Amino acid sequence: MGELTVLGSCGAFPEPGRACAGFLLSHNGFRVVLDLGYGAASRLFGHGLPDAVVVTHEHPDHCADVSALGRASYYGDGPRLPLFCTPGTVGRLAAMEPRPHPTEVFSVHDLESATSVGPFRLTAYRLPHHVPNFGVRLAAPGLTVAYTGDTGPSPVLAELGRDADLLICDATYRTPPPGDEPRYLMTAAEAGSCAAAAGARRLMLTHFWPGTDRSAAAEEARAEFGGEVLVAEEGLTIEL
Repeated sequence: MGELTVLGSCGAFPEPGRACAGFLLSHNGFRVVLDLGYGAASRLFGHGLPDAVVVTHEHPDHCADVSALGRASYYGDGPRLPLFCTPGTVGRLAAMEPRPHPTEVFSVHDLESATSVGPFRLTAYRLPHHVPNFGVRLAAPGLTVAYTGDTGPSPVLAELGRDADLLICDATYRTPPPGDEPRYLMTAAEAGSCAAAAGARRLMLTHFWPGTDRSAAAEEARAEFGGEVLVAEEGLTIEL
């Protein structure tokens, strides 16, 4: 049995009382954090330190509070946590705090080439975004969770979320931008279509632009996906 707790659900910057991207996935006693953006660390600390950290990309709404976690571990004589991320993420963290360097605080692993984290088989999928971003698929016996990070529409999403027990998917926009613009983020309706194409069992919408009507976004996703649609809300914990 596993569970997932939402630490943060906003994209770009947090709404009052909320936080940016962050999820705590627990399975068989192992706890891994998926992203840790603005404001997410304080919510994480209510659960204690995790066993590992996975960061999809270097934008600060997904990685800024990894610095806070590093401080809590380093100065609190905690373990040197495994950090699976992109090289750009290490650069961002080092720019915030060069000493001690992130490679001294964390045991850093390249996300694109990593194959496992704790009990999970880890598969990273490069997805379209402004900077290198990797969707991650975490699979263990009896449980598969997929998370897009930030992404535009891509056929790769169907493989990322294939038959997943839970697909956590970018739903930044209410309406798509003009058709001649590159797509680096998605709508809730597109998230629903991705979940349907993947055959996922449940869909969780996340990375909402501040001020988004989340109930309306969920209805748009449900129009495209017949499975259960969840809305990421800070503090929400679901069983997997």
